[in-house]
Amino acid sequence: MFLVCLLIVVLESPTSVLFRSIPDDRTRLVILAAAIGVVVSVIIQSPWGKRSGAHLNPAVTIAFLRLRRIQPWNAFFYVLSHFVGAFLGVMGILLTVGSSFRNPPVHYAVTVPGPSGDFMAFLAETLISALLMALILFFIRSSRRIAFTGVAVGALIAILITVESPISGTSMNPARTLATAFAGRVWQHLWIYLFGPLLGMLIAAEVHRHFWPEAPARDPLSCAKLLHPDTVRCIHCGHQPRRDSEGSSPT
Repeated sequence: MFLVCLLIVVLESPTSVLFRSIPDDRTRLVILAAAIGVVVSVIIQSPWGKRSGAHLNPAVTIAFLRLRRIQPWNAFFYVLSHFVGAFLGVMGILLTVGSSFRNPPVHYAVTVPGPSGDFMAFLAETLISALLMALILFFIRSSRRIAFTGVAVGALIAILITVESPISGTSMNPARTLATAFAGRVWQHLWIYLFGPLLGMLIAAEVHRHFWPEAPARDPLSCAKLLHPDTVRCIHCGHQPRRDSEGSSPT
């Protein structure tokens, strides 16, 4: 969250050198979208992402809970961590850049509906969130595709920000919106970004349940991780990393 807010400040604050160097709004949006996509991809591929599963989003965790790929107790702490992390990220950027984050046009990076209105923003958030969850499930149910989940998710997020942000701001993440809404005291449209992403991702989960029966419970392909390396222990499916030394004969 800190990095996303920092990117928004760097590209959208009038005090930024990049803002003054790139006067075209559309060009800055494309650069911002690509940068956020890269950040997401790197986090998913990082050691921490491989360890936790890199949900980064409470709606993703709840969708996996519906699919019974994560235990309720673990899901509770995942969701709590997402909200706490988002709040800490926003507070961190406020302490770091201050007025550049508070003042317009950045204005705490709050997500608000565009000219199309609240209903269209809600529909858009529901649709793009369903697309994101569907893409995640498509990639992680294949032992060959799962290695590319990070790249695919980052690329889709970049495309959605570029295309959809004028409609709703492209949140897809209740924690992201709640943290910035709290900082900016902008509550009017919060319901859109709390319920739209959750509804969209649950729809994607239900469609997946209908067309693709779940693999056995301890199969990595029925896991809640976006990336599932053999070398990392998994609390969701019980996978334990292989040890090369086990079973080897002395020399």
